[in-house]
Amino acid sequence: MLKMFIYWAVGIRMGDVAAVMKVLPESPETNIWKLKKDLMNNLSKICTLNKIEEQELAFGLKALRLEVIVPDEEGRIGSVESAIQATQGVGQVDTDEVSLV
Repeated sequence: MLKMFIYWAVGIRMGDVAAVMKVLPESPETNIWKLKKDLMNNLSKICTLNKIEEQELAFGLKALRLEVIVPDEEGRIGSVESAIQATQGVGQVDTDEVSLV
């Protein structure tokens, strides 16, 4: 019961899809803080951004790990990937996990 209340409180409905995505910047010189801000602005229009965190990769390169929530409709994950890819400074987007909420 508590779990259902928490989901309702943050705007997640039964039948939504949670996706974990890894975003790699174009280069090690890409400003990660600006990239995070731009992603938050672009994604706020099409999905719920549940979490965004930095991951250290080799040689000083950082990746961003995003957790997004979208309605369970055909093509929604693809539209989120397209919005991420269209953001300036993004080099690559990989969807790691997709799960019904």
